[in-house]
Amino acid sequence: MADQIAVTAQLTDYIRHVSLREDEILRELRAETADLPGGTAMQVLAEEGQLLALLAGLVNAHAILEIGTFTGYSTLCLARALPATGRLITCDITDRWPAIGVPYWGRAGVGDRIELRVGEACATLEQMLADEGPGLFDLVFIDADKANYPRYYELSLELVRLGGLIVVDNTLFFGRVADPGAQDADTQGVRELNALLRSDDRVEISMLTMADGITLAHRLT
Repeated sequence: MADQIAVTAQLTDYIRHVSLREDEILRELRAETADLPGGTAMQVLAEEGQLLALLAGLVNAHAILEIGTFTGYSTLCLARALPATGRLITCDITDRWPAIGVPYWGRAGVGDRIELRVGEACATLEQMLADEGPGLFDLVFIDADKANYPRYYELSLELVRLGGLIVVDNTLFFGRVADPGAQDADTQGVRELNALLRSDDRVEISMLTMADGITLAHRLT
C-alpha cells in the first residue's frame, strides 16, 4: 500500500486546476481577506470551502451552525449549499470581520439565509440549547479559538441531529499537535479534542490530512 503522498506546490496547482470551482465572488472575498493581518492563515482554503458545500449537500442540510465566521468565506460556501428556505447561524466574537463578508453574501443571493450572532461562542451555543433545545442542526462547522475546541465539540454534539455531521477545522494545527514542546493553550485544546474524538463512541470519525487537518464526526447516538 502506498504511503501518504507529499503534496508539492506543483501538485497543489494541478489539483486546483482539475477540481477547484471557485467563482468570482469567492475569489474577490478571498483576495480582500488576504490583505488583512493574518488573513491568509485564518481563512479556509478554497478547496476546503468547496468540500464544506459538498458535505452540506450530502447530509441534505437545511440548518447549519458555524462557530467562527472571520470574513465569511466558509459561511458563503455553506449558505450556497442550503435550499432557499434553509438557515445558517454563524457565531463570532465580533462583527468587525464578518462585516467584510456581508456584501459578498448579498451579491451571491444568500444573505437572507445567514444570521450572525455576536458574542462569546460557548454562551451563544448554551443559549440556543436553552431556547430551542437539542438536535437543531444538520451540520456544524467548528473553526474558532482552539483552546475552547473540546467545549465547542460537546455543545455541537447536543445541537446537531442524530445522523448529522460535525466538521472541525485545524485539527493538525500547523503540525504543532505532534510537537511535544508545544504546550500553549490552543495546541493543547486541539490535542484534547483529537484524543476525545478518537475514543468517542457517540460518533464515527475520519481525520483528513487536507489543509491544516479537517476532522469529520458523524453523530451516531
